[in-house]
Amino acid sequence: MLHVDPILAATSAVPADVFAATVAGPSTLAAGAEATPPPFTVGAVLTETRLDSWLALGLVLAAGLYLYGVHRLRVRGDRWPIARTVFFLGPGLGGIALVTVSGLHAYDTTLLSVHMVQHMVLSMVSPIFLALGAPMTLALRTLPVGPRKRLLAIVHSRVARVYSFPLVAFAIFVVNPFALYFSDLYRFTLEHAWAHELVHAHFIVTGCVFFWPLLGLDPLPGRWPYPARALLMLLSVPFHTVLGLTIMQSTTLFGGDWYPSLNLSWADPKADQVVAGGILWAGGEFVSVTMLAVLVVQWVKQSEREARRVDRELDRQEARERAADAATT
Repeated sequence: MLHVDPILAATSAVPADVFAATVAGPSTLAAGAEATPPPFTVGAVLTETRLDSWLALGLVLAAGLYLYGVHRLRVRGDRWPIARTVFFLGPGLGGIALVTVSGLHAYDTTLLSVHMVQHMVLSMVSPIFLALGAPMTLALRTLPVGPRKRLLAIVHSRVARVYSFPLVAFAIFVVNPFALYFSDLYRFTLEHAWAHELVHAHFIVTGCVFFWPLLGLDPLPGRWPYPARALLMLLSVPFHTVLGLTIMQSTTLFGGDWYPSLNLSWADPKADQVVAGGILWAGGEFVSVTMLAVLVVQWVKQSEREARRVDRELDRQEARERAADAATT
């Protein structure tokens, strides 16, 4: 009688990739189950879209509240600039959705380059347009008296003054990427989905803290004059250049053996890390130039408004003087 080894019989019915993952251990199996999507293509990005995350729910809620506020203004006859709505919903919330809800999320723990695109959009692109959407101003114009007073109290609180102070926001914005990528924290976020999602939220908050006082249209305490804001933006450029070049030239893989352990036949972790550093380097400079352009436009418009205000005041003084001369004669 032919004797069949029960262990061999059991394993022969299991697919080779699952058996290999089981032998390798639970951590590899988890990585293979969640972090090994099909080869990175446009079609895969579209098919891997998900709408069941807490971040997707938050984006829908934020968009709904913003549109409700705009509707409230229109109902009572007030107007709200269309550009602000487009900025907030399009590149603002839409940019966040593009890198977290679309199929890109399936590759954010598989390819460092995809994660770096998320980093750029969440911390340096979307926050700019969220700030230009002026959601706080919209809330102050539509909320009832009680909630409006509470919101103003929060805006002018000591905590808000500290975090919105440009130098504090600048330090947080610059130090955070180095603390994340050059420590074991990044590997931890790769191993725990909740930590990775928390990093996404942290990117958004960090970007808002930095860009809101510099480019935002909402009323904030202690806002610097435009020349000082432009100088601070220029100072942020070298840090992203240094970080990007360091990532490109590093011989150590970020995340330790995480990416090699995925055994992807269609991706080289070392080459992908070079691409990730290039994205941060080039993307950081592009965003910085864009920020400066937006700031210059705001500066020019503010100067024009100030000039018109001075002209109106001079006209009123001239009218009062003519009236006084006419009364004396």
